[in-house]
Amino acid sequence: MGTLYVDRKNIHVTVDGNALAFYSDGKREGIVPLEPIKRVIFVGHMTIETSVIKKFTDMGISAIFLSGRGLRYSGSISGRIHNNGLLRLKQYEKALSDFAREYAQGIVIRKIISQQRFLEFALSHRPDLRLEITEAVNRLNEILKKLKSEVFSIESLQGLEGSASAFYFSAYTNLFAKSLEFQKRTRRPPLDPVNSILSLCYTLVHFEIVREIEVIGLDPTIGFYHQFEYGRESLACDLVEVFRPEVDLFVWNTFRERHLECDDFFRDPGSGGCYLKKSKRKLFYPLYEEWAKGMRQNFVKEVRNLCRRINDEKDTLSE
Repeated sequence: MGTLYVDRKNIHVTVDGNALAFYSDGKREGIVPLEPIKRVIFVGHMTIETSVIKKFTDMGISAIFLSGRGLRYSGSISGRIHNNGLLRLKQYEKALSDFAREYAQGIVIRKIISQQRFLEFALSHRPDLRLEITEAVNRLNEILKKLKSEVFSIESLQGLEGSASAFYFSAYTNLFAKSLEFQKRTRRPPLDPVNSILSLCYTLVHFEIVREIEVIGLDPTIGFYHQFEYGRESLACDLVEVFRPEVDLFVWNTFRERHLECDDFFRDPGSGGCYLKKSKRKLFYPLYEEWAKGMRQNFVKEVRNLCRRINDEKDTLSE
């Protein structure tokens, strides 16, 4: 078990030897050994003793904290990180050099290629959407040709990526049942079931990548495509872009295979947001974990390849 999901309201979490112990109203509800755990997802309101945090840092365990209703990211902690100050210095130098623009353009190109591949795969399952999907693929191809033939500023890259995403989502939204009311990408709050799961998955992948960035010794706040913004892990935002189409495929399969349906979600009367019911989160966590197991080696590879490039070593990154 590499990941532990703790999603229960008003419990008390403490350490018992090399295990986590869970209490409710003073009574022990369960115990989980820490030895096989690498990451813990805490959801909702609970009390966590400082001994738990210390144990996590001693054992190199990372944790992410999500809000109870909307499953929004609240914060995270990492285990012991690599004390590679020289690597960070090189990262800062690269962020102020032409490397930033070159790396950013590579990210955008790879993302659009992955979007194309996903849509072409989707077409094999939805031939009834040939017109919509083919139009989007052709538009993406036009943008790719520009990106591969010219040099663009960061601002121009953002504009081209935004256009590509608009064409991509014009086809992607059509893949889902009309009853899901998925018409466009919406955030904070997500307005339909598909956007709700997309946002949750992007959040979890972001956390996975922040962990790998910190473990290897890079600074997650200093990106190359996403410029510095106070409180934002811009480098993680950079790397998440590469994996968004993979997340999109996972979310599509989740709904296509009817693991999740409209009735599994509720609407918050205050924000109008659409969120997964707590009773259904127990179903979602194993689905995500099974997908993430196959992706984590790719997250690690992506971060390691970036380190090689920062250190001016041989680049093993391939499209």
